[in-house]
Amino acid sequence: MNKSPIQDFAELVGFEPKPVPPNHVHGTTVIAIRYNEGVLIIADRRATMGNIIMFEGAEKIEILDDETVVAISGAYARSLEVCRYLRHAFKYYERLNLFEISTEGKLMEISRALANNMEMAMQGGVFLPIAATYNKKTNDFGVYFFDTAGARFLGADYAAAGSGSERIRGVFEFIARTKGKWATRSREDVLVDAVTLLELAADMDSATSGVRRHLPVIADLTREGVRRYGDDEILAAVQKIPI
Repeated sequence: MNKSPIQDFAELVGFEPKPVPPNHVHGTTVIAIRYNEGVLIIADRRATMGNIIMFEGAEKIEILDDETVVAISGAYARSLEVCRYLRHAFKYYERLNLFEISTEGKLMEISRALANNMEMAMQGGVFLPIAATYNKKTNDFGVYFFDTAGARFLGADYAAAGSGSERIRGVFEFIARTKGKWATRSREDVLVDAVTLLELAADMDSATSGVRRHLPVIADLTREGVRRYGDDEILAAVQKIPI
């Protein structure tokens, strides 16, 4: 009897959880915030191993395609591996089926990757992404966060992950109540608040670097695609942080 053709990219490439090294590197803190024309994604650059700062140049924002951006916290190496898998999985689906994978399909792939990582999470290899999406069919932006089992949650207008995020969760709501809903405000206005939130997280969490000595990474998801900010743009926003 002939074996049925492979339909699943994970089966094709043999994508399986790998043992977690005893000393693995972690990354925090990542934030995604809606504004009136898209989503800003911002991440600090610090990666730690226990109480040791390993380096201050970690890249925690991964562009999966022109409409999907993931920011990663937790087990750094495993997170990068999963993001590489997801990029190829999206392309494989489109070539196999001859049409683009839907936004719902992309989010389901992210959830499945997290669910398949549960065994490693139990060993300390937990990673928690947040995702920003643009759905061309509905012309809507979405901001999502996940738990370790892969359950997906639609954030109101923002999402955050990493140890520093726990310190600032209430600040998001305070800003929304005092300045207006995030999704109604301009990019320039939201950008200053975003870098301010990251600096507040760094002030209260040793695993999160600040935004002045080591500039964060910032990406902007709009209807035209994804753009990474240059250092000059980031520095201009940092200099507007209230003292």
